[in-house]
Amino acid sequence: DKVLAELIEPYELRAAKLREFLEDVKPSLRYDIVPLADPFGPSVTDPDLRCLVVSEETRRGGEAVNKKRLENGLPELALYEILLMKDPDHRQNEEEKISSSSLRQRLLGTLLQPPRQDPALPSRPYVIGLTGGTGSGKTSIAKLLGHLGAFIIDADKLGHAVYVPGSPAYERVVAAFGAEIVNEDGMINRKVLGAKVFGNQEQLKSLTDIVWPEIAQMVKEQVREAGAQG
Repeated sequence: DKVLAELIEPYELRAAKLREFLEDVKPSLRYDIVPLADPFGPSVTDPDLRCLVVSEETRRGGEAVNKKRLENGLPELALYEILLMKDPDHRQNEEEKISSSSLRQRLLGTLLQPPRQDPALPSRPYVIGLTGGTGSGKTSIAKLLGHLGAFIIDADKLGHAVYVPGSPAYERVVAAFGAEIVNEDGMINRKVLGAKVFGNQEQLKSLTDIVWPEIAQMVKEQVREAGAQG
């Protein structure tokens, strides 16, 4: 549930930066850097540990560690609480402390790596894919890009077009899910269809196997149209 989890640096890079920091602070320091595959890591199994450094907001986590240690027959750790440094320049939507979450938010809009130069790819059109859950801002970002001259392809709208009578997927969907999904006007009733597939992984896969390739084909056609328009 981290903010912008997709922008979290890979473990190897984070470990390398931590190692560099520790060596700068005290070259003679003995340390062991391990990945945490669960909320507790080695803190609840290592008998050699004596102390756990916590902050005000992580003290409850430290207490949970001690509870687990006692369950595992290990002595409690001393909890040493430190104050976290405040970020004097934090924005209204950011945490007060110096935080990696805030740093990730500030990365938004930054080109993290240059576009790949592939001679097999045409220079235009340059395709940007916007993905995200409901309310994540796809429509707002698409409008901003549209104002800058981008050709906008809305896959949701194409998803509706797939069910229109005469479209390539229409007959296959009706054949797969029955005439009862068709209204009197010949249109597919998406609510009736939805009731058949949601909660049923096999039925849902049958539907997506029909409509997704058609949507992808329509997107490709619109990309070609965008390229033709320059």
